[in-house]
Amino acid sequence: MTIKLVALDMDDTLLNDDRQISKRNVEAIRRAADQGVLVTIATGRMYCSARPYAEMLGIDVPLVVYNGGLVKSGQSGEVLFHQPVPLDLAKDVLAFFRARNWYVQTYIDDVLYVESLSEKAQAYADYAGVTAMPVGERLFDCEQAPTKILGMASSDFVQEMEAAVAQEFGDQLCTASSKAVFLEMVHPQVNKARALSFLAAKYGIAQSEIMAIGDSGNDVEMLRYAGLGVAMANARPAAKAAAKVVTAGNNEDGVALAIEKYVLGQ
Repeated sequence: MTIKLVALDMDDTLLNDDRQISKRNVEAIRRAADQGVLVTIATGRMYCSARPYAEMLGIDVPLVVYNGGLVKSGQSGEVLFHQPVPLDLAKDVLAFFRARNWYVQTYIDDVLYVESLSEKAQAYADYAGVTAMPVGERLFDCEQAPTKILGMASSDFVQEMEAAVAQEFGDQLCTASSKAVFLEMVHPQVNKARALSFLAAKYGIAQSEIMAIGDSGNDVEMLRYAGLGVAMANARPAAKAAAKVVTAGNNEDGVALAIEKYVLGQ
């Protein structure tokens, strides 16, 4: 199997627990790129949060962000694909969260909007390396369709939150949990697998020539779709079940080990 496109999730995959890319991961990615392999990031993060890491790696393939809701060039900033949550539906989702006093935030034009700079809002902004924009009550009456909506709760409640959202909105939304405390909600036709399919078509790459590496619920479709789906040792059970192989953990250079073995042939 010849791998021509590698898609890397960021948190708990490419990044270690200190949110850094290890030297070995950097070297493996650059060696793959030097051999003509296309390497990209496929993340639930915002574009402005992912781009600095892409620049550090020298990635010139469009980035898959917002779980596939946006595909955008890391170099020129050109938008190649964007599928936001329909505005009326977004307002219904926000009202659903508001009625239950559940934390929620939105992403519009790559800006993070929150009701207030609460502890949760500031913690998320710090983790993602972005600025949160507090807008008060206007959060729940947005005027533009958001690329993504995110709920946040304790790890033992996120599953209940996801089940309630699924019961209320059914197949109108694509939902996925990440980082154990986030519930990510995007357009029903959006996921990382569809974004990879879009990129593969753009570059003339077969599905069998794609390797995807991830760890969380929002990686499941991507891991199933790729010719070689690789789960991290620290991945959730659903991600491991969707993958064909398992590599080492995010603190043990798991990305580099997978690239070295399956791409560089070491």
